[in-house]
Parts: sequence; C-alpha cells; structure tokens
Amino acid sequence: MLTKLFARSILTLSGWRVKNNMPPNIKQCVMIAAPHTSNWDFFYTRLAFLQMDIHVKMTIKRSYMRFPYGPFARALGCIGIDRRPKKEGQERPSMVQVMADLFKEHDNLVMLVTPEGTRSLSNKWKTGFYHVAVLANVPVALGYLDYKKKEAGVGKMVYPSGDMKKDMQEIMAFYKNIAAHTPEYFSIDLDYDS
Repeated sequence: MLTKLFARSILTLSGWRVKNNMPPNIKQCVMIAAPHTSNWDFFYTRLAFLQMDIHVKMTIKRSYMRFPYGPFARALGCIGIDRRPKKEGQERPSMVQVMADLFKEHDNLVMLVTPEGTRSLSNKWKTGFYHVAVLANVPVALGYLDYKKKEAGVGKMVYPSGDMKKDMQEIMAFYKNIAAHTPEYFSIDLDYDS
C-alpha cells in the first residue's frame, strides 16, 4: 500500500497520469513495454505498474538469481530461466518454449517484455513475445509510456488469433502514435505497418 502511494505521489509530482485498461480478471499475460528509448523508461514503467498494482515479472538467466545479484533481481521481479536440456542428449529448448512453460508454473504471471530489443532505433521488433503468448494461450497486454501526453499505462489487450500478421498489425497500430522519450530512437515494426 505504501509503495503504491509512493509511486502515485512521484508520478503526480512529475506531471504523469496513469491509465489502466487491463481487465481485473486477467491473471496471466505477456506485457509489452514500449517505447523503450531511454533509461527513464524503466523508472516510469516501474512506478506506473506499482500504482496500477500490476506485479510484472522479467526473465533473466538463472545464474543471475544467485548471490550477489539474486536478492536485487528478485526485488525487481525477475524470474530465472534455464535453457539447458533436462536430460543429457535432449535438445536445448527454445527461449519461447521456456518462457511459455513459466505460465504452467505460475498461476499469476504478467511477463514483461521489450520487443524492440534495444534503446537504439530498430524498425524490426523481436516477435518471440507473440509466439510465447500463442504457446501459453495468454493475451498480450499493450503497456506504454507516452511522453507527449505524460501518460503511462496499459492500453488494450490483444488476444492472439493465430493470424500473426493481423494481430501484429493491431499491435503496431496502437504504438504508431505513442510519443517516445527520444522519438528518433523509436519505430514500430515496419513489416507490420498496415
């Protein structure tokens, strides 16, 4: 409660407002965090999620969950993943498969991803988040920071239909007019610009 109040106070003093269109019954989803062009994005994103009472998790290599980084990583909401084969001779599982399997292990999981993959300009997004959502049978939540409006939140939910092109076009249409901290470093995935 105190952290939620703290987050709201900092955002209000900074002139930001929060808008949450995430249905309250959603317990599992892949959450996009975009645009991602500045270190400030992490700060405002964390505050917004605290205010909205959305407990996001991020995946990192399991080795980072050990001391000395482990306590800090857990405090940030990190989940360690291990792509080593479970048995000798087995094929190494894909990152998508390992991430999708986390939804079987956690009843409440909002998995935060940054599909731009970099704070530099990239007009091609990593689409693994979409494949994770399809494999885990969970929706994709469109988290955003709009620096022009000074608005942070969850814009809408996209339920993967199996038609990746159509779904990705819907996602890109949402982010197309979102103002990044550093606009020259932000682009939607031009392969899906309808």
